[in-house]
Amino acid sequence: MSVRSRIDLQTSRMSHLAPEGFFYALHIRFALPMLHHQTYPKGWTDTYTEEAYALRDPIIAWGFSEVGTTRWSEIEQLDPLNILGQAKAYGMNFGLAVSIGEMSSRTIASASRSDREFTAPEIAAFAALANDLHNTTEPPTTLTAAQAEALRCVAEGDRYAAAAAKLNISESAFKARLASARSSLLARTTAEAIQRAKDYRLI
Repeated sequence: MSVRSRIDLQTSRMSHLAPEGFFYALHIRFALPMLHHQTYPKGWTDTYTEEAYALRDPIIAWGFSEVGTTRWSEIEQLDPLNILGQAKAYGMNFGLAVSIGEMSSRTIASASRSDREFTAPEIAAFAALANDLHNTTEPPTTLTAAQAEALRCVAEGDRYAAAAAKLNISESAFKARLASARSSLLARTTAEAIQRAKDYRLI
């Protein structure tokens, strides 16, 4: 199974454990995750984004101060904006949080439901999926010279034919280098690969 297929499978499994939505941010480095995904209600995500709640979210604060699992009701971090209280207006009455990995590459995930607290087995199952995603998506620490060179060319505005000529290779070889770079960075598009490579200071 490819890495992308495994990510899609585990993401689908998470959705079955989180009736009111979930999110994960994998391998947060330099304040940005390598991959992220969320399925919370649109009204909540719009409010969350507009108000920049990520900077003051007690779940995120907990995730950077602890490793393990917890229920939202057990989080002791301050919530002066009542973010968890506001989430209840969207049916997100109960939740869990998971924090995995070293501080330099932390994964944080969370899930919610409206009807009751998550049980210990449910928390363990969600945490196992988050752990698998964390381990499956370990970010590269380097790119090959050819991968980095190809991404730089596109980042600088070169079209494929011009970039290939600049590197003295065929256009098909240039596209193969880009495809290899996208695969290494778990990116769906070249633009995404370029941004990810910049975020991780690989180019």
